[in-house]
Amino acid sequence: MFENFIAPKDLIPSDPRFGCGPSLVPVEHLEKLAKTGAHLMGTSHRKSAVKNVVKSAQEGLKKYFQIPHDYLVVMGNGGATFLFDMIALGAVEKKVHHFTCGEFSEKWYKSSKLVPWIEAKQTSVPVGQGVLMKDWGDADVICGTLNETSTGVILPELPTVDDKTLLCIDATSGAGQIACDVSKTDIFFFSPQKVFASEGGLWIAIMSPKARARVLKIAENKARYIPDIMSWKQAIENSEKNQTYNTPSVSTLFLLDEQIKLMNQMGYHAVVEAAKAKGQLLYAWAASKPYLSAYVKEQRFQSYAVATIDVDESKNVDGLLAKLEKDKVVYGIDAYRKLERNQFRISLFHNIKHSDLEKLTKLLSAALES
Repeated sequence: MFENFIAPKDLIPSDPRFGCGPSLVPVEHLEKLAKTGAHLMGTSHRKSAVKNVVKSAQEGLKKYFQIPHDYLVVMGNGGATFLFDMIALGAVEKKVHHFTCGEFSEKWYKSSKLVPWIEAKQTSVPVGQGVLMKDWGDADVICGTLNETSTGVILPELPTVDDKTLLCIDATSGAGQIACDVSKTDIFFFSPQKVFASEGGLWIAIMSPKARARVLKIAENKARYIPDIMSWKQAIENSEKNQTYNTPSVSTLFLLDEQIKLMNQMGYHAVVEAAKAKGQLLYAWAASKPYLSAYVKEQRFQSYAVATIDVDESKNVDGLLAKLEKDKVVYGIDAYRKLERNQFRISLFHNIKHSDLEKLTKLLSAALES
């Protein structure tokens, strides 16, 4: 259907990357990494060259999120999904309650469910709808997802929990861009390959004193086996030395640090407002076209990190995206695979320019109306 479509030159974005998986890494950050030459890549993570990058990233995150001085920024290898198991194994005493609304929040619940010595329950809503968290009875950990990457649903508010309960938030595709008072959470964790424009394979957890006390208390329980690679105690002790327990990707750390510096130039609140403006652009576009509609219907749950836009079934989205990718014009805006919807899923991450999103919406409209 779109074999003969040629993207108008004035509608071609300056960068084709709009995917919600690995983020748009600025070319200038890659060039800066290359300029380190023989003095960073290939260096032991126990040496100062790498430890200084870790320290800079930790301090940059504290500044960016304006977190209390007694919170820790802990890092480790394996990605945020790795923490699904680490939290269940080493932070839950007896019972955890999950609030789920899509593929990744459900995956987290299923990870907890597999641990035999804890009880895992969930409050679930249909995919595409939002869920509101609340403190939950006798659960000593409650879990929620800040931005459901698969559907573009955000968590608009946090609950207040008591002193015996940990509030854990998977913020992978929303951290740094979806408004959230991190000081109200106990474990706020994410991977850097989304808003923070780095590579995967690393996890970052911002931990409250309450969370630190809990995981160290559980670590002392010799009857509970926790592999060293999943040990909170190991992760905390290494992070306090500006290290990770095992060998990290140095390029990932470098790119993360560069992105934190970039975002700190604007500041957290300015970044959030810029993201909201991008969201307004996308949802207004969807509302203006008879063949488009926002997948997430309730406005308070509509993400301004990941926008999901349904397309009328008469329009062949897969064919259009294949042509745009072949021409190297637009990458990565297909729907999440398991949703199986005729849909655009468009990243609004920090490095994606507002002007490029304007061009993208006009380009997609021109193609669909051609």
